[in-house]
Amino acid sequence: MNLHENLKKYAHLILKVGLNAQAGDNILLHVDEHGLPLARELARQAYAMGVDMIHPVFADDEMTLARFLEARDEAFETLPSFFIDFNEAAYKGNFHQVRLSAPNPELLKAVDPKRISRWQMVSAKASERLMPYVMENKVKWTIAAIPSPAWAKSVFPDFPEEDAIKSLWEKIFQATRVDQDDPIAAWGAHAEALRRHSELLNQYNFEKLLYEGPGTSLEVYLPEGHQWLGGASEHKSGASFMPNIPTEEVFTMPHAGKVNGTLRATMPLSTRGRLIEGMRFVFKDGEVVEFDATQGREILQDMLDTDAGARRLGEVALVGHDSPISQTGLLFKNTLFDENASCHFALGRAYSENHLRGTEMNAQEKKKAGMNESLIHVDFMVGGPELNITGVQHDGTQVKILKSGNWVI
Repeated sequence: MNLHENLKKYAHLILKVGLNAQAGDNILLHVDEHGLPLARELARQAYAMGVDMIHPVFADDEMTLARFLEARDEAFETLPSFFIDFNEAAYKGNFHQVRLSAPNPELLKAVDPKRISRWQMVSAKASERLMPYVMENKVKWTIAAIPSPAWAKSVFPDFPEEDAIKSLWEKIFQATRVDQDDPIAAWGAHAEALRRHSELLNQYNFEKLLYEGPGTSLEVYLPEGHQWLGGASEHKSGASFMPNIPTEEVFTMPHAGKVNGTLRATMPLSTRGRLIEGMRFVFKDGEVVEFDATQGREILQDMLDTDAGARRLGEVALVGHDSPISQTGLLFKNTLFDENASCHFALGRAYSENHLRGTEMNAQEKKKAGMNESLIHVDFMVGGPELNITGVQHDGTQVKILKSGNWVI
């Protein structure tokens, strides 16, 4: 593997397919120390494409952990408004967002969960006015992964650190098609395949979906006017962009008030610097009324207590168990990858683009249509080789969508 050459291809893919960067665009580039080589290559290519300005937004795991362990309690009471003002001004000034993610799945393992939850609540409320820019595609945005030593060791615990990082890079390049001769062309073909799945599901116009699997027996209604999407999203200007690299999903919104039954997660969830494992839910009239987890239950509870919408679903996504990421046989402990190896749901806010009139409706109209509102949007995985999904049309006709985890339509 030639890391230097693959980084060039990866940067080109992020800019051309992920962000669809245009002359005159600006970029907010979220990065930490592990992402600097890729960020520098991305900057060189972006400026050559005509991007006017790149503003780095730097983060560091050690400084983040130090704050959670050592800062006084009062430090977690407010998020200064100028952070939000800056981001909103940037979005209005034609800045778009690239996030290079180098996660540590258990960074905050030693931190008091109440402190984590307190800060998540404060920052989510302070950032609420920023959410529509991303959730309604008022800015272009994309997220791509890079290895951190901690992440690489969590995926390959028996490898020396250097070998673990190298192996994780290889899996990232494989999953993102960077290892192919022409990644841009490969992504074009892949996006077309996802679009065909979306179009077929939209033609069926299902009233509801039935999920059956170990620990799962769930009925999920879909709102009138729901829209399946896959692959590319559309910016308000009409430009397409790819929010997630990689992506294997087609997704829509469930009806926030019409989900009933039991649901079992099939993979751990890495969120808030902690791992939650063995999640189980009971839904009644769209709301989580019972839940449990074998590890991280307190974090799950705090997440569900964020607001009323946090106990309802905002996204339903379909991914074949035979997806390239799933076939690696790896548990990545990273939602960006694991959600693209598995069917998944998201607790919290729905994407407006998943309704034919979503970007036109006010808050009252969205609620009436069955669109969930929340300060959070957290994906968790429910797919696997034992999951079956059936679509039910408005006349009662049943259509198998996934059997034994894989597409049958």
